[in-house]
Amino acid sequence: MRIYTRTGDKGQTSLLGGERVRKDHARIEAYGTIDELNSHLGMLRDLAGAHQRDLIIGIQERLFSVGSRLASASTEDADKFKVPHVEETDISALESAMDRMDADLPEMRNFILPGGHPAVSQAHICRTVCRRAERLVVSIADQEQLPESIIRYLNRLSDLLFVLARWLAKRTGAEEIPWRPRG
Repeated sequence: MRIYTRTGDKGQTSLLGGERVRKDHARIEAYGTIDELNSHLGMLRDLAGAHQRDLIIGIQERLFSVGSRLASASTEDADKFKVPHVEETDISALESAMDRMDADLPEMRNFILPGGHPAVSQAHICRTVCRRAERLVVSIADQEQLPESIIRYLNRLSDLLFVLARWLAKRTGAEEIPWRPRG
């Protein structure tokens, strides 16, 4: 099977179900950002080693479902192609993972400057890409019907990525540098 089809050479692509849209369509931008996030998570998984490997893989799998739902012109098309739903259990799993990691962290009294170790920095990159994806999905939801669980999942995921960055900082011995506003 060839990877190239030439069907997108004029700036259009197909949503799941066959509807043709421009490549700058809001849905394409959103699921492209989810794909970008998933790639960044792959780098985070590589940098973090065994730390939270299974958690990150589970998130990557859910993001394929999120991206496929966004790539569907409708909920009916996604269901027809058996795209998994983002369930409440997926959201509560993120919350549980956050609670476990947070219980092992010192209280945060200031904003933290991203950095200190490649895995920590990558977790922060993932967090910011996740926030961008969330903003794009919220924008689509203002215009079209989307499962509310996708927005909740992305919101919770960005929170988890922040906690994961702090948790990785502790595990790697990286210094958390607090932001100190001028004056």
